Amino acid sequence: MKAGDPKSIDPNLIDPKTVPSFTLSSGEKVPCIGMGTFGSDRYAPSEVAAAVAGAIRFGYRLFDCASVYGNESLIGGVFDGALKSGAVERKDLFIISKVWNDMHGRGGVLLSLAKTLKDLALEYVDLYLVHWPFPNYHAPGCDGDARNPDSVPFSAGDYMAVWAQMEKIADAKLARYIGMSNMTVGKLKAVLPHCRIRPAFIEMEQHPSFQQQELFDYCAGEGIQVIGYCPLGSPNRPERDKSPDDVIDMELPEIAAIAASRGIHPAQACLKWAVKRGSIPIPFSVHGKNYQGNLLAVTGDLLSDAEMEAMKKAERNCRLVKGQVFLWPGAKGWEDLWD
Repeated sequence: MKAGDPKSIDPNLIDPKTVPSFTLSSGEKVPCIGMGTFGSDRYAPSEVAAAVAGAIRFGYRLFDCASVYGNESLIGGVFDGALKSGAVERKDLFIISKVWNDMHGRGGVLLSLAKTLKDLALEYVDLYLVHWPFPNYHAPGCDGDARNPDSVPFSAGDYMAVWAQMEKIADAKLARYIGMSNMTVGKLKAVLPHCRIRPAFIEMEQHPSFQQQELFDYCAGEGIQVIGYCPLGSPNRPERDKSPDDVIDMELPEIAAIAASRGIHPAQACLKWAVKRGSIPIPFSVHGKNYQGNLLAVTGDLLSDAEMEAMKKAERNCRLVKGQVFLWPGAKGWEDLWD
């Protein structure tokens, strides 16, 4: 199968105009759900690209990419083909990418974005994010015990040097919006007052067993749109990110009860919760029936207020992407990454 050839696509496609949207502080509307593309630990780039092609056909218009995922060049071929064929117009796509940790140095953000634009066959991205708030590099696919002796703790000054580069790419209209990822309330309070261009988006881990209510509320209060990764509890996340104490969101009784009462899959209950809450979930799957079901979940009715109250009880403070590979010498544990 060629990268970009959709498979197992339901003929009953979704009109993208029927997908609910959120309104940014700029007044622009963005889809309330997107497709993630991080599958490099389990799926070949060609499989991820094929899923993106199928998702575009089915009705997805927001895609979350990153240079470190190792598949942007093949995904770019899908975008290019869809645009040239007239299947979609550029203005209707909202494409996200991110600068990886090893490109935080002087001029690195522009170099990273230039490669991403070439790979994605685009003149601009809609949103460019700082993937992690420190330059602590680790090789893609490394073991969970890997450590870089050059890793350092978060520094507001160093971060603002990176953010100044982000502001320049926004000035140059290479990114329509810029944003941050994997931040905390403390880190945001340290940098937001110094931003000439404030982040329009924050991407963070968010699922029913890890709701990050304080961070979510802080972002909402600052007029920053939240994008939530691992919205289903990421059962296929890399092995290095798994711990014996992790819970499985879709098996939690609060979610199972809502799913059973509605006759839907627990994954759909998670997505209905996320969108009703006001965040943009970015689930990933290479399987047509799964990403179709994900989109269908949010085009129908969302959770009721009573169901939303019930979902609050699913909170287990279970962070799945702990980031331990970014720890610096002398750090006590992965919790140090998160203030």
